[in-house]
Amino acid sequence: MSQYQSLFSPLKIRQLTLKNRVFSSGHAPGYSDQGMPAERYQAYHEEKAKGGIGLTIFGGSSNVSRDSGSMYGQIYVGDDRVIPYFKEFSEKLHGYDTALMCQLTHMGKRMSWDSGDWMPTMGPSVIRDPAHHSVPFEMSSSDIKRIVNAFAAAALRCKEGGLDGCELLATTHLLGQFLTPLSNQRNDNYGGNLENRARFLMETLEACREKVGNDFIIGVRYAADESNEQGMPSEEGVELAQILGSHGATDFLNVNGVYGGSDHGLAENYPGMAFKVAPYIELAKRVREASGLPTLQASRLSDPATANWAIEQGCVDLAGLTRAHMADPHLVRKIEEGREDTIRPCVGAGYCIDRIYWGRDAFCAHNVSTGRETKLPHDIAKADRAKKAVVIGGGPAGMEAARVLASRGHKVELYEAGTRLGGQLVLAAKGGWRKDIIGIADWLAEEIERLDVSVHLNSWVQGNETFLTKADIVIVATGGVPDTSLPDDEAPPVVSTWDILSGDVQPTDQVMVYDESGSHGALSVADHLSSRGIQVEFVTPDYRAGQALGSINLPIYLRNLYRQGVTITPNNRLIAAKRDGNEVVATLWNDFSRAEEKRRVPQVIVDRCTLPADGPFEQLKKNATNLGEIDIEALLEVLPQPAGTNPDGAYQLFRVGDALAARDLHAAMLDASRLCRAL
Repeated sequence: MSQYQSLFSPLKIRQLTLKNRVFSSGHAPGYSDQGMPAERYQAYHEEKAKGGIGLTIFGGSSNVSRDSGSMYGQIYVGDDRVIPYFKEFSEKLHGYDTALMCQLTHMGKRMSWDSGDWMPTMGPSVIRDPAHHSVPFEMSSSDIKRIVNAFAAAALRCKEGGLDGCELLATTHLLGQFLTPLSNQRNDNYGGNLENRARFLMETLEACREKVGNDFIIGVRYAADESNEQGMPSEEGVELAQILGSHGATDFLNVNGVYGGSDHGLAENYPGMAFKVAPYIELAKRVREASGLPTLQASRLSDPATANWAIEQGCVDLAGLTRAHMADPHLVRKIEEGREDTIRPCVGAGYCIDRIYWGRDAFCAHNVSTGRETKLPHDIAKADRAKKAVVIGGGPAGMEAARVLASRGHKVELYEAGTRLGGQLVLAAKGGWRKDIIGIADWLAEEIERLDVSVHLNSWVQGNETFLTKADIVIVATGGVPDTSLPDDEAPPVVSTWDILSGDVQPTDQVMVYDESGSHGALSVADHLSSRGIQVEFVTPDYRAGQALGSINLPIYLRNLYRQGVTITPNNRLIAAKRDGNEVVATLWNDFSRAEEKRRVPQVIVDRCTLPADGPFEQLKKNATNLGEIDIEALLEVLPQPAGTNPDGAYQLFRVGDALAARDLHAAMLDASRLCRAL
């Protein structure tokens, strides 16, 4: 801990002393139960408390009024039903000496009118929301007064529930919509200059302070620089910090770096692996110096060293390791125990936030226990009896299977046909700005080495090897192989995205990239090749490129593709390809016009997902006690698998990940984790 003295020093805010400077920022993971922070929600934050965090802010976008609809599974703080949940929640976390605060908001126009109670959206002016496309009505003075009172009542419920404080969200939501000229064009006392635009926020703060008194903490989270979308400039953001600092009702400021109301701005607001570390930390420092208030930020402070540096340099007082805690909620405890090298890293994959903005619950790309603490604890229980296990395949599913089995005390051997572990992660890391994804493979490899898993590289297992009959458990995690067939041609003259990323096939000066997966593979190739000056047409049968991706990753691809001159052709299906001299004639079918169109290009690169590489599994089935079958109910309840119906079998046999069906990284690791925890 000596190298992180700043991060592990205490901090006092009003009457509250935080044991360290690590916090988790407010976000809506989608875990609420009918708008309440019940068992699952509490377990998610309790794990961080067990792990030693000083402060966790929960309830991202918790609604204070019924006309603020819930699109992301938010908590509702608009009536007293929430107070008993808050009391239970705060009692749990205070038992770990962890402070607990709730983020409060009214979403204004940043929602859909057909969510929640189907109320029309409201805002400072009649300006369409750029992301959710709702058109608000202009709020009257009585509307403003009602919402001010709703915030104050919600703040009091936080206090009555035993919380340590609350945070008012003034970014792209209603309070922030008044702050920015992007949505506020009023001519009354709530529009025009900064003082007027900030009036609604200041009145809300005053009402909250009057309601809760001086022994309760109130903070504000706002965007201090909206110049990315020509909104409030940083000069005004810093001036607002001065106003808030001198006003007296605010105890801390939490600084967003950009305007996040647009699709592109959202990706910039929650920077992932396409961005440098701590991109907005200097802005936070300016806010801190101008306000004189404790200042927080959580923009890609991905690791303890960066967080400690940010505090040490006087940029922030509290460092938000939010996504880092989704990857490893025991981060602080591991540092305290001298086990920093075992921390599961956040690589900035953006999977968690992508899911939130699909309206789904948040999950970490490679920690399947996060959000599933009640069924899949982060600490893996030992098995009653040690067994011998063989894992075939060293991709993420295979490595996770080996890690979990070894953590349970089993003797594990892993066989990988390639020269290194990692599977498709190795290819993904070659796709330009996604290089940090290799951190997942590296961590898994280090963990299985620490757990004494015996790894055999360059070992192609076909399924008839005699050593397999000596195993108690065999896990087939052989992954998949690219499907390059086409509807009208089983062997077309095309190459796969794997061929390009691996370097096995060199690209030509002009290519067509065809994508049926809607995920990263084809987009990574198109981005990577076009950045090298190669002329690219990106074709997909979906409505848009990257149909399976969300608001954090897709805008980065689209930004790059448009800047690099890529032609994007949606709604077209590649049905055939024929060689004609040095060119390929590609036949496209438009699902809507139902017409064919032909393209002549030197090279066609295809991503049509993968087909299971299930040869070893098929070979092994006949000698398995369970004949390779799985009990679905036992799997979903994380219970032991039945012994099986084949008395002559030698081992239990299972397959996981893409060896079963093509899905994503998280699904492959979930397959392995919940199966192997009960073996």
